[in-house]
Amino acid sequence: MEFGRKMKPVLTIEKLKKAAKAFCELESTIQNKELYRKSNGKAIGTYVEKKFHSYLKDRYTYEKGSSSKGIDIPEEHLITDIKVTSKVKPQSSCPFTSAEQKIFGLGYNLLIFVYDKVDDDDTATSKLSFEDCTFLDKEKTADYETTSQLRKMLKAGTTKDDIVAYLRDKKIPTDEQEFTLNAIADRVLNETPQQGHLTVSNALQWRLHYSQVVKAGNDIEGITKIVDKVE
Repeated sequence: MEFGRKMKPVLTIEKLKKAAKAFCELESTIQNKELYRKSNGKAIGTYVEKKFHSYLKDRYTYEKGSSSKGIDIPEEHLITDIKVTSKVKPQSSCPFTSAEQKIFGLGYNLLIFVYDKVDDDDTATSKLSFEDCTFLDKEKTADYETTSQLRKMLKAGTTKDDIVAYLRDKKIPTDEQEFTLNAIADRVLNETPQQGHLTVSNALQWRLHYSQVVKAGNDIEGITKIVDKVE
């Protein structure tokens, strides 16, 4: 280290939220040529993620994830994945690890950027206006409907057989072995799932829908509305 060089502060969750807000405000003012006439959501998402990582790296010290780790910011005190999606259809995919993720959460936080893209033909540029940016605690990343129903069942004094039947009816993705469903049911009985706020569609990859998160207020525990322009 060169003498006298100021060390960058270590990134924390609160600093990450503040950085996301500042990034959204800055990026929403920029007319850029790279995205003009581009409609590919994956390409736009990659563009935003790279720019946000660059923004963070200029200001903070943290470990950036890799494709092998699967999470954008994997450090234990941060463990956050970045999702970028259009407000037209706020959704994205994520790796499937186990069926329990739909009930007990993904195991990591989500930082969700929701943009509206407008092209300017006069200047051949494009502007991304961030309509919503939300930080979702990992404990709240389960499926909204599934956790809501299981919580109601537990409150009513449900049985293990009822839970297994519900999971089977909802086609919770497992290896279809009875002992797997029974193991999940045992965990549900012993560990009441927290209310999730995602819609998690069954697929070879989880399909995450963010409508519940976008519509949520800032008064729900585990949800931080960083930018909220959605009426």
